[in-house]
Amino acid sequence: MIFSAAVMPTTLVSTLQLGAAARAAAPTEVPSLVARQARTGAITFYTPGLGSCGKTSSESDLVVAVGAPEFDKNTPNGNPNNNKLCGKQIKVTAGGKSVTVTIVDKCPACSANDLDLSPAAFNKIADPSAGRVQASWQFL
Repeated sequence: MIFSAAVMPTTLVSTLQLGAAARAAAPTEVPSLVARQARTGAITFYTPGLGSCGKTSSESDLVVAVGAPEFDKNTPNGNPNNNKLCGKQIKVTAGGKSVTVTIVDKCPACSANDLDLSPAAFNKIADPSAGRVQASWQFL
Protein backbone atom coordinates (compact mmCIF):
# COMPACT_ATOMS: atom_id res chain seq x y z
CA MET A 1 0.00 0.00 0.00
CA ILE A 2 2.78 2.44 0.84
CA PHE A 3 4.40 1.70 -2.54
CA SER A 4 1.15 2.48 -4.39
CA ALA A 5 0.67 5.75 -2.55
CA ALA A 6 4.22 6.82 -3.43
CA VAL A 7 3.84 5.93 -7.12
CA MET A 8 0.51 7.70 -7.54
CA PRO A 9 1.76 11.30 -6.97
CA THR A 10 4.73 10.66 -9.28
CA THR A 11 2.41 9.36 -12.00
CA LEU A 12 0.10 12.35 -11.56
CA VAL A 13 2.98 14.83 -11.79
CA SER A 14 4.35 13.06 -14.89
CA THR A 15 0.93 13.13 -16.53
CA LEU A 16 0.53 16.83 -15.78
CA GLN A 17 3.98 17.56 -17.19
CA LEU A 18 3.17 15.67 -20.39
CA GLY A 19 -0.11 17.58 -20.70
CA ALA A 20 1.70 20.89 -20.24
CA ALA A 21 4.27 19.91 -22.86
CA ALA A 22 1.51 19.04 -25.33
CA ARG A 23 -0.18 22.39 -24.74
CA ALA A 24 3.13 24.19 -25.16
CA ALA A 25 3.69 22.46 -28.51
CA ALA A 26 0.26 23.41 -29.89
CA PRO A 27 1.13 27.01 -30.91
CA THR A 28 3.56 25.71 -33.55
CA GLU A 29 0.49 24.41 -35.41
CA VAL A 30 -1.34 27.74 -35.35
CA PRO A 31 0.15 29.31 -38.51
CA SER A 32 -1.02 26.44 -40.73
CA LEU A 33 -4.43 26.41 -39.06
CA VAL A 34 -4.83 30.17 -39.46
CA ALA A 35 -3.95 29.92 -43.14
CA ARG A 36 -6.68 27.30 -43.57
CA GLN A 37 -9.42 29.24 -41.82
CA ALA A 38 -12.38 30.01 -44.03
CA ARG A 39 -12.65 33.59 -45.26
CA THR A 40 -15.71 35.28 -46.70
CA GLY A 41 -15.76 37.76 -49.55
CA ALA A 42 -17.20 38.59 -52.93
CA ILE A 43 -16.30 36.59 -56.01
CA THR A 44 -16.46 37.85 -59.57
CA PHE A 45 -14.96 36.59 -62.81
CA TYR A 46 -12.49 38.00 -65.31
CA THR A 47 -10.69 37.05 -68.50
CA PRO A 48 -7.30 35.67 -67.50
CA GLY A 49 -4.17 36.20 -69.56
CA LEU A 50 -0.62 36.84 -68.43
CA GLY A 51 -1.04 37.00 -64.66
CA SER A 52 0.98 38.68 -61.95
CA CYS A 53 2.64 35.33 -61.20
CA GLY A 54 4.18 35.33 -64.69
CA LYS A 55 2.00 32.52 -66.07
CA THR A 56 -0.47 32.72 -68.94
CA SER A 57 -3.93 31.27 -68.27
CA SER A 58 -7.13 30.98 -70.29
CA GLU A 59 -10.85 31.27 -69.54
CA SER A 60 -11.12 27.47 -69.34
CA ASP A 61 -8.42 27.12 -66.65
CA LEU A 62 -9.48 26.82 -63.00
CA VAL A 63 -7.52 29.85 -61.80
CA VAL A 64 -8.01 32.82 -59.52
CA ALA A 65 -6.75 36.35 -58.92
CA VAL A 66 -6.44 37.14 -55.20
CA GLY A 67 -7.34 40.54 -53.76
CA ALA A 68 -4.48 43.07 -53.92
CA PRO A 69 -4.08 43.46 -50.13
CA GLU A 70 -3.68 39.69 -49.67
CA PHE A 71 -1.44 39.31 -52.73
CA ASP A 72 0.81 42.30 -52.01
CA LYS A 73 1.64 41.30 -48.44
CA ASN A 74 3.08 38.05 -49.85
CA THR A 75 5.24 39.69 -52.54
CA PRO A 76 8.93 39.72 -51.54
CA ASN A 77 11.00 42.66 -52.80
CA GLY A 78 8.12 43.88 -54.97
CA ASN A 79 8.52 41.08 -57.55
CA PRO A 80 5.07 39.49 -58.07
CA ASN A 81 6.62 36.54 -59.93
CA ASN A 82 8.11 35.46 -56.59
CA ASN A 83 4.87 35.89 -54.63
CA LYS A 84 4.45 33.13 -52.02
CA LEU A 85 0.82 32.63 -53.07
CA CYS A 86 1.58 31.91 -56.73
CA GLY A 87 0.68 28.33 -57.56
CA LYS A 88 -1.09 27.73 -54.23
CA GLN A 89 -4.57 26.28 -54.35
CA ILE A 90 -7.69 27.49 -52.63
CA LYS A 91 -11.15 25.99 -52.31
CA VAL A 92 -13.99 28.41 -53.06
CA THR A 93 -17.56 27.62 -51.96
CA ALA A 94 -20.78 29.41 -52.92
CA GLY A 95 -24.37 28.21 -52.95
CA GLY A 96 -23.38 24.78 -51.68
CA LYS A 97 -20.97 24.17 -54.58
CA SER A 98 -17.17 24.20 -54.43
CA VAL A 99 -14.28 24.53 -56.84
CA THR A 100 -10.53 24.26 -56.32
CA VAL A 101 -8.54 26.96 -58.11
CA THR A 102 -4.87 27.87 -58.47
CA ILE A 103 -3.61 31.37 -57.68
CA VAL A 104 -2.05 32.94 -60.78
CA ASP A 105 -2.86 36.63 -60.51
CA LYS A 106 -3.66 39.68 -58.41
CA CYS A 107 -7.00 41.50 -58.49
CA PRO A 108 -6.18 45.21 -58.08
CA ALA A 109 -9.83 46.21 -57.52
CA CYS A 110 -10.56 43.46 -54.98
CA SER A 111 -10.52 43.77 -51.20
CA ALA A 112 -8.37 41.38 -49.16
CA ASN A 113 -10.95 38.56 -49.04
CA ASP A 114 -12.44 39.08 -52.51
CA LEU A 115 -11.53 36.85 -55.44
CA ASP A 116 -11.67 37.14 -59.22
CA LEU A 117 -12.16 33.70 -60.77
CA SER A 118 -11.75 32.50 -64.32
CA PRO A 119 -15.09 32.01 -66.11
CA ALA A 120 -14.68 28.21 -65.94
CA ALA A 121 -14.21 28.33 -62.16
CA PHE A 122 -17.03 30.82 -61.57
CA ASN A 123 -19.45 28.74 -63.69
CA LYS A 124 -18.85 25.71 -61.46
CA ILE A 125 -20.24 27.47 -58.37
CA ALA A 126 -22.43 30.37 -59.53
CA ASP A 127 -24.54 31.68 -62.39
CA PRO A 128 -22.48 34.15 -64.45
CA SER A 129 -25.55 36.39 -64.82
CA ALA A 130 -25.24 37.14 -61.08
CA GLY A 131 -21.89 38.79 -61.77
CA ARG A 132 -20.92 39.10 -58.11
CA VAL A 133 -21.63 36.51 -55.40
CA GLN A 134 -20.70 36.09 -51.73
CA ALA A 135 -18.52 33.05 -51.11
CA SER A 136 -16.23 31.47 -48.57
CA TRP A 137 -12.74 30.26 -49.37
CA GLN A 138 -9.69 28.77 -47.76
CA PHE A 139 -6.13 27.84 -48.63
CA LEU A 140 -5.53 24.14 -49.18
